[in-house]
Amino acid sequence: MNNHNPTTNDHIAASITDSASLISQLHSLIPDIKAVCDTIVSALQNGNKILTAGHGGSAAEALHMSEEFVGRFMHDRQTLPAICLVSDGPLLTCIANDYGFEALFPRQLQAHGQSGDVLVIFTTSGNGKGFEACLDHAEQHGILTVVISGKTGGALKDRPTHQLIMPSSATARIQEAHQLIMHIILEAVERAYMPDAEV
Repeated sequence: MNNHNPTTNDHIAASITDSASLISQLHSLIPDIKAVCDTIVSALQNGNKILTAGHGGSAAEALHMSEEFVGRFMHDRQTLPAICLVSDGPLLTCIANDYGFEALFPRQLQAHGQSGDVLVIFTTSGNGKGFEACLDHAEQHGILTVVISGKTGGALKDRPTHQLIMPSSATARIQEAHQLIMHIILEAVERAYMPDAEV
């Protein structure tokens, strides 16, 4: 196979440098990240659940977060209620076929969301289909919302209860920062439920 544009050490170094630079910039978001952690911990301790959503690569992040709550992260602890709105393939095709793609998440939120729950949306652009309708429903029904996004924040900017906008326009770098924030949230939850554990 002819490779006319081979990856070089410089290409790899540039990606590492760009990712590290964005991660370093998250220091400016520490108060906002803490507010998100506190909101999620409080919701769980009050008997509410976490709902997660995202499209494409962000759907994988949403699924990753929910399975850590129900399963475990770093330590054995009580299971915590979380539902990923992208995890049921037959349901997704049913809703998309009968109501259209934009109904995927709003219809599930109507079914599962209750006052005091927290909806966490992962989106690199803030413009994913169905998310605005989710925020509308959440606002009307007392569901707290967290949007973890990037670029300019898109159509969801300034709409959720909490927003964390990664200061980057590169999708891959944004997703890498999203994973760190997700792990920070999970660490905060484990500290709350296992104060004697080293997290």
